[in-house]
Amino acid sequence: MPFKSKASNTSTASAPLWLKILAYGGLVFLHFPIAVILLNAFLSSDGTLSANASWLSHFTLHWFSVAFAREDVISAILLSLKVASMATLLAILMGVMAAAALYKRNFFGKEAITAMLILPIALPGIITGIALLSAMSMLEISPSIWSIVVSHATFCVVMIYNNVIARFRRMPHNLVEASMDLGADGFTTFRYIVLPQLATALLAGALLAFALSFDELIVTIFTAGHEITLPIWLLNQLTRPRDAPITNVVAMMVMLITALPIIAAYYLTRGTETLEGSGK
Repeated sequence: MPFKSKASNTSTASAPLWLKILAYGGLVFLHFPIAVILLNAFLSSDGTLSANASWLSHFTLHWFSVAFAREDVISAILLSLKVASMATLLAILMGVMAAAALYKRNFFGKEAITAMLILPIALPGIITGIALLSAMSMLEISPSIWSIVVSHATFCVVMIYNNVIARFRRMPHNLVEASMDLGADGFTTFRYIVLPQLATALLAGALLAFALSFDELIVTIFTAGHEITLPIWLLNQLTRPRDAPITNVVAMMVMLITALPIIAAYYLTRGTETLEGSGK
């Protein structure tokens, strides 16, 4: 008879009932407001439920056509997409260069540089926003779309940096040495050896950075000036209760646009803890 350890039996034991109740209660508490927004986005104009009408009559897609017909909604969506795309590209450039410079070298001040990269996202958004606004005032830079892009890139870069430097540390350095020994220059080695190894980590970091930039509100308020991104548009809608159905539709779109990149980043990085040829 095969020996079964006590640890193997206890590892499959289910959690206590009170712990399950707390866990599911926490999930309901977190997701119930999202469910309310999704429901209200499809409710009919009055938002009330009548006992005499069929339940299908209470739901409509009318508010989607109304939302997409409004110029201010389309303008805010396009601006947020543009800002998030440019901020992500800038974060990729800075994050990859910072990771390549820091992952293998030890020098005085390395930890300070790492802390500076992480600091903008670790600090409360209002602190980061005030600091960026003060720096722009000192440099006499007027708020514009470019100030939003740069401010978003300051906290998006950590998403790229963390993913890329983790992959750098697991990548076998002898591949780079072999490429250089065979006569490849630095750019060729990076293009054909390093970049394929970084591809999934880089793409996952870019998706997370895009999602973070797309729905950023607090920092954007300090650096946007007269520009109105989608989160600022949603904030302004709080003073317009008659537009609540349209606001719910746009809020649902924001949740989808930010959730899909996060889910994609999860599946891209799942199962990539080890790399072929890393000796693990």
